[in-house]
Amino acid sequence: MSIVPQIIINSIIAGSLYALVAMGFSLIYSVTKFFNLAHGVLAAVGGYGVFFFGRMLGLPVMVAVALGILIATLVGWLLERCVFSPLRSRKSSALVLLVASLGAFTAIQALIALLFGSQFLTLAPILEGGSPFTVAGATITDVQIVLVGTALAAFVCVWLILKKTSFGKVVRATADDEEVAKIVGINTHKVIGKTFVIGSMLAGMAGILSGFDTGIEPIMGLPLLLKGVIAAIIGGMGSVPGALLGAYLLGFSENVGVWFIPGEWKDAISFSILILFLLLRPFGILGRK
Repeated sequence: MSIVPQIIINSIIAGSLYALVAMGFSLIYSVTKFFNLAHGVLAAVGGYGVFFFGRMLGLPVMVAVALGILIATLVGWLLERCVFSPLRSRKSSALVLLVASLGAFTAIQALIALLFGSQFLTLAPILEGGSPFTVAGATITDVQIVLVGTALAAFVCVWLILKKTSFGKVVRATADDEEVAKIVGINTHKVIGKTFVIGSMLAGMAGILSGFDTGIEPIMGLPLLLKGVIAAIIGGMGSVPGALLGAYLLGFSENVGVWFIPGEWKDAISFSILILFLLLRPFGILGRK
């Protein structure tokens, strides 16, 4: 049996997970112009939210998922309002904001470990068991199908919001030049807050789906953040379509690469691609110079 179909399926699954993180990260960067490292820990917040409401309180799975996304979204919005917005009002540099986001990441991750422990946990028992599907000789689970569908649906929704709504117009205006947007009467404070809501929601979804697929642990946000950032950079920072394209390119590169070299080199493949893009095309595939 050929292993090629399984590699293709695995690449699509990995790319879909990276895309959820990358799209939210890239969207937030487009209006704030700083690397929000706390974005990664929101994935863990979403996953542990589902664990708390679904496993510990025994709520129905869809209710637990909705509450998990809500908690991740709320935490992201609170970080923006209580940490990043005050710093921006003081004209803090992007470096200061980055350091603040790193501090928020570390604090929230430590809080999760304090509340739930550092051991690896699984969300799978919340779901009713289902047999994996076979597609062209490759195996895929129902959770992975939902993951791929969610990533594509999220991209379509975000793209339509940005291109077809008045909110999308003000987001693009703020991303182009925040000061000019303020001059023409756009409340950039609210625009950035709503953008954080959308980005945090995407990160929470990524953490929840990753938890259903493999499991959760307090440090799960860091690898998701790294892959999401790499995907956003190679796709073009600030471009949502670029983030999606970069995520799938990264997913295929990793899974094709480990066909020839040991699996522990997967991260080396990702960072090698990042270095190549930074050297040859630093603005990414769809980014602007």
